[in-house]
Amino acid sequence: MLSIAPSGAPGSVVADAAARGPWLSVVVPVFDEEENLVELHRRLGAVLDTVPQPSEIVFVNDGSRDRSGALLEMIQQSDRRVTVVDLAYNSGQHAAVLAGFQISRGDAVVTLDADLQNPPEEIPKLLDQIREGYEVVGGIRQGRKDPLTRKMLGRLVRTFSKDESDYGCMLRAYRRDVVQRILQCRERSLFIPALAAQLARRVTGVPVAHDERRFGRSRYSGLRLMRLGFDWLTGSSTLPIQLVTLFGIVTAFVGLALAGAIVTRVLPTDPGLRTVSALLTILFTLLGAVFVAIGVVGEYVARIYIEVRSRPLYVIESVRRAPPETRS
Repeated sequence: MLSIAPSGAPGSVVADAAARGPWLSVVVPVFDEEENLVELHRRLGAVLDTVPQPSEIVFVNDGSRDRSGALLEMIQQSDRRVTVVDLAYNSGQHAAVLAGFQISRGDAVVTLDADLQNPPEEIPKLLDQIREGYEVVGGIRQGRKDPLTRKMLGRLVRTFSKDESDYGCMLRAYRRDVVQRILQCRERSLFIPALAAQLARRVTGVPVAHDERRFGRSRYSGLRLMRLGFDWLTGSSTLPIQLVTLFGIVTAFVGLALAGAIVTRVLPTDPGLRTVSALLTILFTLLGAVFVAIGVVGEYVARIYIEVRSRPLYVIESVRRAPPETRS
């Protein structure tokens, strides 16, 4: 069972917690973030210094191609709280988070992006809710510094969600019980924030700040965001079928545009042309609907295909952790 120590815990309680292991684990997936890592570790370390319970930082190197691996090794050697997990190949953000969940030891687990758009200084807000008894606490980004397309996708997801959770925000906190439930799931395509909300009884959100990305560029292009949206809806990430669905939606909109043109008499009023336009409207609308139907069915077929293959979500190549301190 999860033991939550109050923020004002006596020294003896903290010492006992230290003997059991960290109370807090911060899991950070890393992919080509060499320009952010030193600053991230400095700021995150300063935040953890204010947490009275023992803590650890689990950096998951998700097949980085730059100097991120070397920097993580240097950071790990300078800070005993740091554990570095190296994946054998790039597995994606959610798979990297799952690998961090597997290695983490804390009773409370916080996930955080390495790009510093979610300030580490906001972590205590999430921990306060964990101490209040909530099982999952999600950050709700305020004043987002993202492109308009990402903001629109986030609003769309929140519209179709059962709650007001900001599922696109990686700054989230979980109790160990929920983390274990997530790890027990055998699905190949997991959208961790939404899954965690389904596997917990008490879920809440807290407003958190959102900063501009200082270095590098976001890995989430418009196309990748579209794929993430489909993953959230159906659990599949098969790109060709998703493109077919997108094509069907565009085609349907073309049909609706033609219908609007006919109604507003933008097109010539010649009876023959209006008849042809009406037929094209019906054709485009039905064709678009057919492609959408094929795409949606294909998403679920693709998910079955992914499950049947049973390929591993990630492969841990190595785990570098400071040896336990010896007492004289």
